[in-house]
Amino acid sequence: MDKKIIFTQKANLPIGPYSQAVFANGFLFISGQIAGEKVGIGSVEDETNLVLENLKQILLASEMDFSHVVKSSIFLKDLNDFVKVNEVYGSFFKENPPARETFEVSKLPKDARVEISCIAFKSL
Repeated sequence: MDKKIIFTQKANLPIGPYSQAVFANGFLFISGQIAGEKVGIGSVEDETNLVLENLKQILLASEMDFSHVVKSSIFLKDLNDFVKVNEVYGSFFKENPPARETFEVSKLPKDARVEISCIAFKSL
């Protein structure tokens, strides 16, 4: 299996021993993204927008965009924020959105309110 580590300065730097993303056999596995240094600043919508912008930069570094995303996972500190987060999320996935699940979790890194990971696919 061929795999390539994806890294861009335009997204949050990893805060642990993991890669921003790994490309393998046409699939791009993007690690969970948070709002980085701006966690807790502004609304949950602002935080979600920053998370999705980080994902966008990683996709672009991989010569992909949101249309390539086939699966995403959303982790929320408070499931009561679901409607607000969903609205921002939907603005990035306007057509043919990917499969997805959303979880409420007890805590996220840096006390973030939202973290999103995704898997994208591009034919070789």
